[in-house]
Amino acid sequence: MEPNSSSNDNNKMQLQHHSSCLEIAAMEVHRVVPPPHKSTIEKLKRRLKETFFPDDPLRQFKGQPLGKKWILAAQYIFPILEWGPNYSFKLFKSDIISGLTIASLAIPQGISYAKLANLPPIVGLYSSFVPPLVYTVLGSSRDLAVGPVSIASLIMGSMLRQEVSPTQNPVLFLQLAFTATFFGGLVQASLGLLRLGFIIDFLSKATLIGFMAGAAIIVSLQQLKSLLGITHFTNQMGLVPVMSSVFHNTKEWSWQTILMGFCFLVFLLLTRHVGTKRPKLFWVSAGAPLVSVILSTLLVFAFKAQHHGISVIGKLQEGLNPPSWNMLKFHGSHLGLVMKTGLITGIISLTEGIAVGRTFAALKNYQVDGNKEMIAIGVMNIVGSSTSCYITTGAFSRSAVNHNAGAKTAVSNVVMSVTVMVTLLFLMPLFQYTPNVVLGAIIVTAVVGLIDVPAAHQIWKIDKFDFLVMLCAFLGVVFISVQEGLAIAVGISIFKILLQITRPKTVMLGNMPGSDIYRDLHHYNEAIRIPGFLILSIEAPINFANTTYLNERILRWIEEYEAEENLNKQSSLRFVILEMSAVSAIDTSGTSFFKDLRKAMEKKGVELVLVNPLAEVLEKLQRSDDSGDFKRPDSLYLTVGEAVASLSSTIKAPSANYV
Repeated sequence: MEPNSSSNDNNKMQLQHHSSCLEIAAMEVHRVVPPPHKSTIEKLKRRLKETFFPDDPLRQFKGQPLGKKWILAAQYIFPILEWGPNYSFKLFKSDIISGLTIASLAIPQGISYAKLANLPPIVGLYSSFVPPLVYTVLGSSRDLAVGPVSIASLIMGSMLRQEVSPTQNPVLFLQLAFTATFFGGLVQASLGLLRLGFIIDFLSKATLIGFMAGAAIIVSLQQLKSLLGITHFTNQMGLVPVMSSVFHNTKEWSWQTILMGFCFLVFLLLTRHVGTKRPKLFWVSAGAPLVSVILSTLLVFAFKAQHHGISVIGKLQEGLNPPSWNMLKFHGSHLGLVMKTGLITGIISLTEGIAVGRTFAALKNYQVDGNKEMIAIGVMNIVGSSTSCYITTGAFSRSAVNHNAGAKTAVSNVVMSVTVMVTLLFLMPLFQYTPNVVLGAIIVTAVVGLIDVPAAHQIWKIDKFDFLVMLCAFLGVVFISVQEGLAIAVGISIFKILLQITRPKTVMLGNMPGSDIYRDLHHYNEAIRIPGFLILSIEAPINFANTTYLNERILRWIEEYEAEENLNKQSSLRFVILEMSAVSAIDTSGTSFFKDLRKAMEKKGVELVLVNPLAEVLEKLQRSDDSGDFKRPDSLYLTVGEAVASLSSTIKAPSANYV
């Protein structure tokens, strides 16, 4: 009974599909027409516009009088002119609270990050004074809090230290840091002015997550010098040399330093946990670093702890930023190093700043202009390099505090700068007894947030290859170095892109019963192959990098189809239909590929049919087609359904084959 039942079901399905084919044959077939003619200049203009001006920044000027255009131009260059005239005292009350809050975080972090970059602590405060003022005028984010950041500080310090010792030659090291900052700002501003921001997109999310986590581990390990009180510490950045240095210098460990460091580290981590779990209590985590600095300084001063194994910052210079344009070195044997350092730190800090700005803009439902941000961050670093500042950008921790504190505009950066200015002018002697161990604890607490385990787990669930990229970035940073780890991850990401370009996806399509819809046979089990037709979908642009693969793959599809026909004794292959809706572009190698493929199929007695080629693809195919094969109506169709309906009349006794 069961074989007869199965046979009856198959016959019913075949009859149903046969009737559906007859219905398809009756449908109207639309003619594929060539695209409207456009000159080469028009095409080039459109391509350049889509590449460099996808946001069409000039659209706001259309139809405006000359005076209005000048106002709009000034507002575009200086965003402060857009929101400044409408600024009110109500907004200022919110901004002054958030500005004072982030200043309480920026002052200890500025000192800590400068030490991380092997620079004098005062430079960290200088970098929290001038750059935020520049950003307020040029930046488009309301929430971005500008200043030094841990990752850029680590990279700059480690790269410059490869050739110059910050202890033996501190003046030269400082000159190179300012020069690298200048080149970093130049790179950032140039990317914005030339509208080349898509370059930073090569740092994928997976790459950044792995890189940030690895860098956070390295930054934390570097703080073992301060947390344990070690004086002779390795200059290398990898996990193995750092841990080796820690355990080879156990005699230098100071129990007083360890005790103080442990207590303040626990305090800072607890306050951070409170601020994370309860955003309304943001002030707890925001004020904790400054409270730690004050308490530890009082303890050291009261108990004269600097004489009992606890190292302190020492006396800091009072006064505002001195000019440093005379310290920029654009010649000499270290020029290549500072250019390389500026390039890497510039791109990393730019990526971080734009990502942070866009994150908080999305929360408040406003837009951040990526190119404006590049110019703003670049200009503030160029100005900063001439005012004793090193590389700065928008920091996530400070921006999160700024957002939670209720910042309304970039004036919060001005309030922070004024607070730092007061500190530079009048409060510097108070930091003389601040212990280095507390600065180390502040840095560890700040970078812990860069280790995003839930995001890594999400990447593992979604894309295993992306997880591999993330893992390579993480392990490369931890075990080799920061810059090599980043280079490895970017290299693997580019390899993935090249793999997708050179090995485009092709799938075999089948008919969904009772319709003229065609879908992937391996995705939809109910899809049915049409006898005499091999229907393939190419899902990528066709160019010189993938034509050889596509030619071999399509010919293999044909061989597999013919072998299956011989095995099942079915009707021979008559048509190969290529569905080209996803083929967005084609080059001269691609046009040659289609001509060669057609010739190869003619030898087999098979016709090549193209479905829905896009305007650019169709135009290039027809221009390269001297014989007119791609201009015949029976070789071009708008849909697969129309192609099958029109061509099936040439195949006798159609029947269905199930996959």
